[in-house]
Amino acid sequence: MIPRYSRPDMVAIWSPETKFRIWYEIEAHACDAMADLGVIPRENAEAVWKAKDVEFDVARIDEIEAVTKHDVIAFLTHLAEHVGSEEARFVHQGMTSSDVLDTCFNVQLTRAADILIADLEGLLAALKRRAMEHKNTVRIGRSHGIHAEPTTMGLTFARFYAEMDRNLSRMRDARAEIATGAISGAVGTFANIDPQVEEHVCDKLGLVPEPISTQVIPRDRHAAFFATLGVIASSIENIAIEIRHMQRTEVLEGAEFFSMGQKGSSAMPHKKNPVLTENLTGLARMVRAAAIPAMENVALWHERDISHSSVERMIGPDATITLDFALARLTGVIDKMLIFPENMIENMNKFPGLVMSQRVLLALTQAGVSREDAYAMVQRNALKVWEHRTDFKEELLADADVTAALSPEEIEEKFDLGYHTKHVDTIFARVFGE
Repeated sequence: MIPRYSRPDMVAIWSPETKFRIWYEIEAHACDAMADLGVIPRENAEAVWKAKDVEFDVARIDEIEAVTKHDVIAFLTHLAEHVGSEEARFVHQGMTSSDVLDTCFNVQLTRAADILIADLEGLLAALKRRAMEHKNTVRIGRSHGIHAEPTTMGLTFARFYAEMDRNLSRMRDARAEIATGAISGAVGTFANIDPQVEEHVCDKLGLVPEPISTQVIPRDRHAAFFATLGVIASSIENIAIEIRHMQRTEVLEGAEFFSMGQKGSSAMPHKKNPVLTENLTGLARMVRAAAIPAMENVALWHERDISHSSVERMIGPDATITLDFALARLTGVIDKMLIFPENMIENMNKFPGLVMSQRVLLALTQAGVSREDAYAMVQRNALKVWEHRTDFKEELLADADVTAALSPEEIEEKFDLGYHTKHVDTIFARVFGE
């Protein structure tokens, strides 16, 4: 990923230095296990650990790979340069390249998942704080972009909290599913390496042994992992779109924080644009783009081919780095987001009283009017409000058919905002607990 959308902790997971360090640990732990089994001399296994503090030379490994055309062999050759060719002769005993590559990739994905889980926890804390702050801040709910009925800003934040809480559960499940390793040799039969080696290496790296691998770890696990990242990205966009709509000049119920010295446009000095949430919409597209190739990686030829390899070299870093950045950015947006309650009330009253139409409809049916007649009575008065910006309640009070069924007091009661917020506590208890 480009530095603009990257954070250092996640980037470090995907650096060549980190990759080669994990490769080294896989090989060294495998040597320990084979020495315990008496397959290789103990002194050779111990000699491999002489490189435990070595900073592997990426340029040197690239130089060797230019000749060998094989990245794992290039690394093993470089390792022998540090350990000694005689001492290193049992390294990679009975193993195949995918044992190193796949196990390393899953270590990297589990570490990336840990960062993403922490990101989600931070975002949830921000959403909960803003939900509690605006629990009873009334705003108009919209369907199809059109005024529907009153809700609260707190419920909007709570809705996003519940969605991201589900994503946290999905991310934890995805981490658990991807945290497997395989040291099973060519085509996965353990013909040249004992299964206890796999168990030892996985234990040391915080993984569990893959129940059955071929020459690779099954890619349905990776498909599920990247699909989870895609779902989380879609939820980020869901929140971003809402904020972008709220910041529109005609709405202005909420907005991104605009810092001192910030400029919104090179041409128009008055502009305050929702650039962060627009950026999040774009980043979400990139994360989702990783899901399809990850799913296409599931189908490989026989026990293994490498059609998945080039894909994963790109989507592994790109998707996790981008999602990490997006979650952190969204958390910052939520933390600093400006809320304008007065505008919420003004918007709701743009067509005075109109959003109470369903209450009047229900009251008329309860008073004995047929639903068809009640709907017609309410709609004809509502259309006057749409067309002439009159007051809905006054129109109803002037309609003889309506007042024949409902008293002025009964009509007045139908315009109580508290009616729409009476169950907010119940919903909050469902989302956040009692």
